[in-house]
Amino acid sequence: MGPSLSLDGRVVLLTGASAGLGAQFARALCGAGARVMVAARREEPLRQLAAEYGCAYRVADVSLESDRVDLVAAAVAEFGALDILVNNAGTASTGPAENESTDDFRRVLETNLVAPFALAREAARTMLVQGRGSIVNVASVLGVVGNGQVPDAAYAASKGGLVNMTRELAAQWARRGVRVNALAPAYFESEMTAAFFNDERGMNWIKRKTPMGRPGAPGELDAALLFLASDASSYVTGQVLAVDGGWTAV
Repeated sequence: MGPSLSLDGRVVLLTGASAGLGAQFARALCGAGARVMVAARREEPLRQLAAEYGCAYRVADVSLESDRVDLVAAAVAEFGALDILVNNAGTASTGPAENESTDDFRRVLETNLVAPFALAREAARTMLVQGRGSIVNVASVLGVVGNGQVPDAAYAASKGGLVNMTRELAAQWARRGVRVNALAPAYFESEMTAAFFNDERGMNWIKRKTPMGRPGAPGELDAALLFLASDASSYVTGQVLAVDGGWTAV
């Protein structure tokens, strides 16, 4: 029997954990036996997660360099190690490219691309010394294909950059025991996608665009995340795992 999806005793740092996919990821990681530090800008949802699942938490804004450095240091100080980093925090700037300001474009890249790099770099400094580690970047199908009908050039650029940064970091650290992979979800319910899920036209659009005819359901990313984070994927690095109902197949 090969390795399981268990993370028993592994130390995980999860960003963007206050709601949506992040809160679901926290449940999955804690349920797999990991020791988890959850992070986000809003404290109250983190307190609730910590109370419910026994994880540690840290209020942090990953768009700030000082918070990124302090966040990784806090996880290592809390648990004495860092085995897994899940870069989940993200933002968007939806609207036609001709109307998008350079400042908005830059803001999205800071959170969606610069922050994952900086956090991966800080985490790797511990993981490389340990000789092991797994970094999972939460990208998007819009980092693999274009959309246009829901215009967001900054988001697409940031997730496309995150996809290839995943490959590059994986290549750099593969011989030193640190694996780097990415998830590429299609549409799942979250704060960022609330406008779609609360609108009949939005839901109908998702159903038309997705070969499986529906958005992702809560929990349908859990096994993919645990696979990439755990030893079950010990020979997998530099890969982008689409969990998209067939979105990128057509």
